[in-house]
Amino acid sequence: MRKILHVDMDAFFASVEQRDHPEWRGKPVIVGGKPNQRGVVSTCSYEARAFGVRSAMPTAKAMKLCPQAILTPGRYQLYKEVSAQVHEVFRTYTDLIEPLSIDEAYLDVTENKKGINSATVIAHSIQKDVYEKTGLTCSVGVSFNKFLAKMASGYHKPSGVTVITPENAKEFIRTIPIEDFYGVGKVSAEKLKQAGILTGEDLFPLSKEELEKKFGTLGPRLYLQVRGESNDQLTLHRERKSIGTERTLIKDTTDHGILTGYLEEFSEELERMLKKRSLAARTVTLKLRDLEFNTMTKSVTMRDYLNKQEEIYSIALQLFEEMMQERPIRLIGLTVSHLENTNRLYKQLKLF
Repeated sequence: MRKILHVDMDAFFASVEQRDHPEWRGKPVIVGGKPNQRGVVSTCSYEARAFGVRSAMPTAKAMKLCPQAILTPGRYQLYKEVSAQVHEVFRTYTDLIEPLSIDEAYLDVTENKKGINSATVIAHSIQKDVYEKTGLTCSVGVSFNKFLAKMASGYHKPSGVTVITPENAKEFIRTIPIEDFYGVGKVSAEKLKQAGILTGEDLFPLSKEELEKKFGTLGPRLYLQVRGESNDQLTLHRERKSIGTERTLIKDTTDHGILTGYLEEFSEELERMLKKRSLAARTVTLKLRDLEFNTMTKSVTMRDYLNKQEEIYSIALQLFEEMMQERPIRLIGLTVSHLENTNRLYKQLKLF
């Protein structure tokens, strides 16, 4: 039986800020953009969460909910450096690490570098080492598969360790809200709820055939998850699928000159990012969001790969002309995808 940990840093960005500003400890801290520039909350401390503040919430709304909060801009390069320190701790236990984001990861400690038999002991040891190295706390879920380990890590926050064994797994799963099951997005969750499936307890009685008939390929996955039989392997290497950038405008606008100016700027930025990573792309996607928060996207996929500013900008302009209507735009973004390594492309070209 495998021993899987899901390590989740507690209110990561806000905790870094409270660590570096001792006078902020115990106070509501919000890391995010300015309210008058349509900023959003990146993360917030547990003290701010008590007032209903949440990640991705407009900063203006967050400050209304918690006027006494300390608002600070993010220091993302620092957060990356701290994340790297945390991963150094992980690697002293195992090389089988699947990063999910800057502040969470799966670890397979079935056979670990320290020869510790108990995954629970390892979880507590990692918490201690992370705190000694960074001054930050983390919560850890311990189980025999990824799904249950991730569910467990959020069960006792902050600084908790929750263990789900084969003996208590089914009872634990019965209480999980359906939207928290792996692979269930907003649309799927709504569909499941309309069918009367609100929790794992509602899901459990259904057969694999029933679930597949009602919910397609998601059905068999849910059937295994609710029985604690999901055995997803760790993804140790992730190829980047897209690179993008976007901007929320300070003031809604229909001005084509302003909007295409952003596209030119984005194209230059995408060229830098692609060339820095030795990548080229075939697909360009434009994203527009209007004043009523309607989001529109449109893509074009080219026959040949590209990574130059003028090529990206030319396609972006074409998409803009096709999409733009006379309604004020509040957000504009540009993404490239269908990526390939340029060295690999060069080698392929030399073969012909």
